[in-house]
Amino acid sequence: MATSRRTADTVDYSMQEKIMALYDLQKIDSKIDEINKIKGVLPTEVQDLEDEVAGLQTRIDNIKSGIDELNLQVKQSKEDTEQAKIQIAKYNEQQKNVRNNREFDAISKEIEYQELQIQLNDKHIKEYTAEIKVKKKQTEDAAAVLEERKIDLEAKRSELESIDMETADEMARLREEETRARAKIDERLLSAYSRIRSNVRNGLAVVTVKRDACGGCFNRIPPQRQFEIRQNKKIIVCEYCGRILVSDELDHEEEA
Repeated sequence: MATSRRTADTVDYSMQEKIMALYDLQKIDSKIDEINKIKGVLPTEVQDLEDEVAGLQTRIDNIKSGIDELNLQVKQSKEDTEQAKIQIAKYNEQQKNVRNNREFDAISKEIEYQELQIQLNDKHIKEYTAEIKVKKKQTEDAAAVLEERKIDLEAKRSELESIDMETADEMARLREEETRARAKIDERLLSAYSRIRSNVRNGLAVVTVKRDACGGCFNRIPPQRQFEIRQNKKIIVCEYCGRILVSDELDHEEEA
């Protein structure tokens, strides 16, 4: 068996050690995948519910801001109406002291203008009030949905946290083993491993040769190729599925 070459500052692992570490990493990641399967779609559902809750809250806040703005508009319209009434009262007093028809007509036009302003303000107040009513209904509806989503989110979070607590120790152990395995593998090989894992459905980037066939796609591996794989001198990939091939003898070596 080849041995690693160590110096004072670095560890230069042999190809066989790298291949064994790569196979170990695959088995560790497969166990992590199994734990993640237990969680199923819970993490995604929790994230989606968190996003929906945040979106609903933002919507409610925006609607409430719109209601506040409309209330200010109503208040302003009412104040404008009061000012118009004051102006009308003042013009009515002035009409009692006019000196000619021209002044009377001018004041009458001003009174007419203020009355039109009052009518316009009343129209605006009705429109704003109606819009406030609609927005309040929208707020109530959104708040009802928000409460439902919060209940759903709490249930999903509780379920996910329960699974996390049950698997926390095992996950911590696996992460430590994963770190140790990765330390023995160079970045180029790790990158290739991650790329293959992302491209295969079951996440198996490293597979053993069993019964003369690839453990990933089950295509036959020629005897000469199998001999090269058992030597552990270089990385060999399946010509059919692209997975990294290792000898099933590695399992026996690890047990030994």
